[in-house]
Amino acid sequence: MLQNKTLIRGDAVHVDKNNERGAFINYINYDIRGFDDTMNDSNRESGKLIMLMDLHMHERRFSPDSFISLEEIVRRAREMGLGGICITDHDSMGLEDYATEYAKKQNYPIIVGVEYLSLDGDITAFGINTFPSERIPAQEFIDMVHSQGGVCISAHPFRNNNRGLEHKLGIVKGLDGIEAFNASTSPEANGEALEYCRMLGIQPVGVSDCHVYEKIGQFATWLPDGIETVEDFVAAFKQSLCYPVRYENGKYVPCIR
Repeated sequence: MLQNKTLIRGDAVHVDKNNERGAFINYINYDIRGFDDTMNDSNRESGKLIMLMDLHMHERRFSPDSFISLEEIVRRAREMGLGGICITDHDSMGLEDYATEYAKKQNYPIIVGVEYLSLDGDITAFGINTFPSERIPAQEFIDMVHSQGGVCISAHPFRNNNRGLEHKLGIVKGLDGIEAFNASTSPEANGEALEYCRMLGIQPVGVSDCHVYEKIGQFATWLPDGIETVEDFVAAFKQSLCYPVRYENGKYVPCIR
């Protein structure tokens, strides 16, 4: 369960693979700025080094309510120590081609998913080629994502804008994650989401859900090192190898202590 956490000592960040729901990451409060993803080759080979990613971000070309460009997002993300980002525009994956080329030029992982508004609330999805142009129930969308080999996350389930799954979290089946730490959502709503993670045994994630520059990377998620493509991301996420963190005083620290 979520309470199974162990703090370790040492220079590298390791993954604990002995929990009931996959693994939770054990680490000290490490100043991530300047973190060298190439260090400690033995850990890299064994999959123990990790990277930071913000899993829910909006870019202004295809999210009309966003005020930030991909170039601004990548620049700020790098400054904060994020090893990659995920763009999840509203009902659009239109940035995918541009983001793929920009990621190559910058040598920086950019994963493009979608934030889809189902009839029951927002869900972010990754690893899919298509999604419905019309509104369908959350369960149908989750099943469709899985049929394409993708993963889906409940976005801000208890935000007070009628766009979250709310208590339907306990009804739908197959969610791969829940945003329990969303920087654009109140602490109270995040707390309720975390309780559902505990009750349902679903991994919590940290995201900024940024639409403005100041929100970029305020929450993020630890994932195994080596993620370069959406296929890498989906494979890691399916193993429940992630852990939410927050940006505090120039470094990332655990959201769950």
